[in-house]
Amino acid sequence: MIQLFSDWLGLAQGWLFETVIQPLVFQLGFGEFIEEAFEGTEWLLIGVLELTLLFLVLRPLEAAIPVHKFTDPRARWNDFIYTVLHRIGLFPILVFFTLDPLLDSAAGMLRFESFQPLNLESLLPGISPLGAFLVYFVVLDFFDYWYHRASHHFNWWWALHGLHHSQQNMNLWSDNRNHLLDDMMRDVYMGVIALGIGVEPSQYVMLVSVSRILQSLQHANVRIHFGKVGEWLLVSPRYHRMHHAIGVGHESHGQGTLGGCNFAVLLPIWDIIFRTANFTPRFVATGIRDQLPQAQAGGGVKPGREYGKGFFSQHWLALKRMVEYARKDSV
Repeated sequence: MIQLFSDWLGLAQGWLFETVIQPLVFQLGFGEFIEEAFEGTEWLLIGVLELTLLFLVLRPLEAAIPVHKFTDPRARWNDFIYTVLHRIGLFPILVFFTLDPLLDSAAGMLRFESFQPLNLESLLPGISPLGAFLVYFVVLDFFDYWYHRASHHFNWWWALHGLHHSQQNMNLWSDNRNHLLDDMMRDVYMGVIALGIGVEPSQYVMLVSVSRILQSLQHANVRIHFGKVGEWLLVSPRYHRMHHAIGVGHESHGQGTLGGCNFAVLLPIWDIIFRTANFTPRFVATGIRDQLPQAQAGGGVKPGREYGKGFFSQHWLALKRMVEYARKDSV
C-alpha cells in the first residue's frame, strides 16, 4: 500500500515538475537550484493533498460536533495562513533550500570520516516496508516528545511556543500556529535525528505527512475521543486539548510556573512512561493563564497579556517575550 502510494506520488511529482515547476524555475533564472526544486515539488504536492484532505474531512466535523463556538471570527482564518505558509508556501522553500543541502553536506562529511549513520532497519533484517515505517514512526515520536517538553521547560523557548498555546479558539488549522523560529528549530532537530537513524528521504516524506495530518486532527474543534483503550494508544483531540488547557496543560498546578501535561505528539505512551499524562475526560477551555484579566489587590482589574491578533503582531510580540523572559532568567 505504501509502495503503491509512493509510486503514484512519484508520477504526479514528475508531471507537476515538468509541466509547471521546471519551466518556472528556468524562467526566473534559478536553474542552479533545479535539483532542490524537484525535491520541493514533492513537498508542495504533499501539502496540497493534506490541505484538501483536512478541508474535506475535518471542516465538516467541526461544523457537526464542535467543542465550542468561536469568539474570534478571525481565529480560523489566521491559523489557516500559518498552515498554508508551512505546508505549501514558505516552509517548503526554507526546508529545501537550506535544511536539505545542510543535511546532505553533513552526511557527506560523515561518510568521508568513515562513519556510517545508524540504520534501524539493519538491526531488524527482513523487516517489511510497513514495519520499518512503524519503527521510525515510534522512534521519531520519542524524540519529538522531548523537543516539545523542552519548549515548555525553558522560559525563553516558552516565550516562542506560547504563540501556539495562545489560541483560545482551537481549530483544525491550529497545529501550524507556531513562531517561524520555533518551527525552523524543530525542522532542523527532527531532520538531524532522521538522518542519524537512517531514514530514507521517501520514508521521511511519508512520516512527516502522517504526523502532520494526525496533529491537525488533535487541534480540531471536534468533540472526539478514542475511548478507554484508544486514548492510551494515540493522542486524541480531547487528550491534546488538555495540554492546551488554561492553567493546567502548560503550567504547574495553575501556579503560573512552567510544567504541564500531555506533551506527547502522537503516542501517549511517552506521557505514561514519564508521568506527564492527564486522562481527565473533559473538553476544556484553551489558552494561557496570563491572557485572562487579573484581579488586583486594590480592587482593580489588570488586563491580560496581549499575544497579537494577526500573523506579524504575533511574531513580534513573541520575540519581545523571548527577550523579556531571557532577562528574567539572567537576573
